[in-house]
Amino acid sequence: MPNKNIIVIPARYHSSRFPGKPLTLINGHSLIYRVWSIAKTIKEVDEVYIVTDHEAIQRHASGFAAKVLMTGDHRNGTERSFAALSLIKTKPDIILNLQGDAVLMPPWVIQALIDIMIANPKLEITTPATLMSRKSYSLMQKAKLKGEVGGTMVVCDKDLNALYFSKSMIPYLRNTQMESPPLYRHIGLYAYRYPALEKYVSLQPTPLEKLEGLEQLRVLENAKPIRVVLVDYKGYTHASIDSPEDVIRVERLIETQGELVPL
Repeated sequence: MPNKNIIVIPARYHSSRFPGKPLTLINGHSLIYRVWSIAKTIKEVDEVYIVTDHEAIQRHASGFAAKVLMTGDHRNGTERSFAALSLIKTKPDIILNLQGDAVLMPPWVIQALIDIMIANPKLEITTPATLMSRKSYSLMQKAKLKGEVGGTMVVCDKDLNALYFSKSMIPYLRNTQMESPPLYRHIGLYAYRYPALEKYVSLQPTPLEKLEGLEQLRVLENAKPIRVVLVDYKGYTHASIDSPEDVIRVERLIETQGELVPL
């Protein structure tokens, strides 16, 4: 039976801030095993692949029976994931790109992207976002004023098609009396139709993409749509592993909030 929907997990070994990151242990389990375990719970997915450039990750992933695709060096995880598809005989319909450091990605967030792509075959690219409260918006704004770069905002049209993504706090909160202002924090997860992903990697990096350091802006700058899917973390905390310091923070979150999936 040919693959129709797949999840690819790019896992790069030589991270500038955290070499060997996919192999680091978090409460006794490696980062890559945790992300793979979340991906394996998603319904309507035919296969999950770990995509890596390093034999140590390949050996480790093979140890827990994961399917591994080996690639060379690429500019970002999206391009690495597409390169790996050349190793699959039958091209999938839907490719979900789950970053290898997304250790606390709720499975229902991933499922939401798969479900909407199946329900609406016209959608080419989807990505999730959460509605922020004024308090959480203010806290992230203060953190950015201190020089922190974490957290990306997205603004949408009335049909929830993305208008722009930014590391800046957009939209500007001028009307402080508005009920439920559209303050959306983007989550770095994408589902693509194969032709849309093929088109993306054929395009050159764009000015705003390079300026903000956000690869999804390449899509918008080429006038292609990205549908934003609003999701709820249901009390869980958004977190990924970007540096060794994040490991302790994530371990504490897991101890406090519990595991997302059985390990």
